[in-house]
Amino acid sequence: MMVSAVQKIDFSDYSESIPAFICVLFMPLAYSISDGIVLGLISYVLINILCGNFKKLTPGMLILAAIFVLKFFV
Repeated sequence: MMVSAVQKIDFSDYSESIPAFICVLFMPLAYSISDGIVLGLISYVLINILCGNFKKLTPGMLILAAIFVLKFFV
């Protein structure tokens, strides 16, 4: 069921495909769906900041990413 959603990912846009790949990869490796989603969100925010795509990021995403970074590193 989850694998069918992978077909809908836009692999031509790296700012979309890399976080999706990280999310899908870390769900089974971390044995936690929530940790995979969190790592996907953090990587999405970081990649879009580094690429300068600030229009894709909402204030909610930035706040959640900051909270999740603190959760993982503190």
